[in-house]
Amino acid sequence: MTELAEKLPADVDARREHVVELRRWLHRHPELSFNEAETAARVVSELERLGIPCSYPGPGGGVIGRLVTDPALPTIALRAELDALPGSDLTDPSYRSVYADRMHACGHDAHMTMVLGAAALLARDPPDGNVVLIFQPAEERGGGSRVMIDAGALEGVRAIFGGHVTHEWPTGKIMIRRGAMTAQSDRFYITITGKGGHGARPHEAIDAVVIAALLITVLQTLVSRQTNPVHPSVITVGKIEAGTAANVIAESAKLEGTIRTTFPDTRDHIHKGIRRMVEAMGELHAAEVQLELSQGYPPVINTDGEVELVRDCVRGLYGPDALRTSPHPSMGSEDFSYYLQRVPGAFFRFGARRPEWEPIPLHSPRFDIDEAVLPIGAEFFDAITRSALRHYGTGKS
Repeated sequence: MTELAEKLPADVDARREHVVELRRWLHRHPELSFNEAETAARVVSELERLGIPCSYPGPGGGVIGRLVTDPALPTIALRAELDALPGSDLTDPSYRSVYADRMHACGHDAHMTMVLGAAALLARDPPDGNVVLIFQPAEERGGGSRVMIDAGALEGVRAIFGGHVTHEWPTGKIMIRRGAMTAQSDRFYITITGKGGHGARPHEAIDAVVIAALLITVLQTLVSRQTNPVHPSVITVGKIEAGTAANVIAESAKLEGTIRTTFPDTRDHIHKGIRRMVEAMGELHAAEVQLELSQGYPPVINTDGEVELVRDCVRGLYGPDALRTSPHPSMGSEDFSYYLQRVPGAFFRFGARRPEWEPIPLHSPRFDIDEAVLPIGAEFFDAITRSALRHYGTGKS
């Protein structure tokens, strides 16, 4: 038993107080992708207090903790994310972000706290097997999971588990589904170059703003009128740059957006459609319209065996009513997908909404969690780790 494990409070209320304080500290100190130095330092401090060896190369990297009981036994990995989002935090003033332009609006503060809480439980009563604790940078932007893979986080790992809070379900419910949990994510960048001019003489110009507006509208028909409605897909234009003054016809405009799809054929169809529409719009208006498509995160594909382990664990801990599923994957994206391309595993969602709350979407400046989910998450990560180690220790695949 480690030094801190001996000092850890034995009663549930005291443990809950500790995880709530930790989550609130993390919430107050958000850091953006690949710049999570202060956050990583706090995670390292928590692991060191638990007596769990860990490594951190500095900004741009992540924290890897290793709890090793017997190298000959299986190893399970748990994952959390270090980074936050740009934006203004509008949550509870008592733990609101100390920065005006950064916020934990996706629950990564909760995920770190849950995995650290599980680490404390695992350190106090080491399982028959080994655990890798992955705290990765840049899930929101940059695919930080690949940084951790390159750093050797998955070496010797038999399976990996990760979770995400959501308002889609109330606290105490845990959702998992077979196969795809999230969508394929791609981005597009459109640059329009027309001909600037005076706002009073539009016939002498080629208005990039009008072309941009038409493109924004027509792109939506790729989903609403040209894609099978039973194949979930989304096109969103999230950023527009154009114009300098009210009486100046803009010579150029830029659009940036995201594409979310769940079927490869649908993705290919939408990519071809965007190219076709961009080319046609340029021809129609005698403008130069350029398109750049970039591939985002692949879909998170849960493996069947690990899904069943999670389901059994939820039922065993909280009863069958706590288990939830969904007929369709989320249209969000997650770089947990890169881990699952290397090893088996499962990604699940923790309900984190009080029954009386109005659901608030992730990435909203008002997104917050019911802090009662924190000890649930810590307990569940501890339980699924032990369950998986028992399972793999028997030689079952």
